[in-house]
Amino acid sequence: MTAEQTGLRIQEALDALAGSGAEQAGEQLVRDLMDFYGQGLARIVPLLPPPALDRMLDDPAVAGPLLLHDLHPESVTARIDRALASLPERVDVLGFDPGTGILRLRRTAGGCGCGAGDVEAALACHAPEVTAVELERAPQLLQIGTRPPLTAEAR
Repeated sequence: MTAEQTGLRIQEALDALAGSGAEQAGEQLVRDLMDFYGQGLARIVPLLPPPALDRMLDDPAVAGPLLLHDLHPESVTARIDRALASLPERVDVLGFDPGTGILRLRRTAGGCGCGAGDVEAALACHAPEVTAVELERAPQLLQIGTRPPLTAEAR
């Protein structure tokens, strides 16, 4: 089960408690469990050798909880780079405004044309600070080629 699926299941369980008077108890239970797991992670992370931890940071099941508990060892810039490296095409970072959460990117020429949704999905796991993506296309190069001369009928 992915981190997103788990989050949805937890939200569904809390929604089911809504109106029954148990909603507050359910939310407190989630907070207490999060605190408990956060304390455990805070003890484990410093004991991991950096190469082992670095390999695990590509796994959303590891990166997500580390972000939730403010234990992720990488800066937001490094996490943005990690997310973008997972894409099938290359994009260049034009800038990130931490105040607004807007990340400006430019697609490089020759990309596959994947949608902004692919970029946003990659960023959601590694850099939730990014709240919006502005995606620019790289300028297209003029393609000069040879073709047969136009005939009188084609003109």
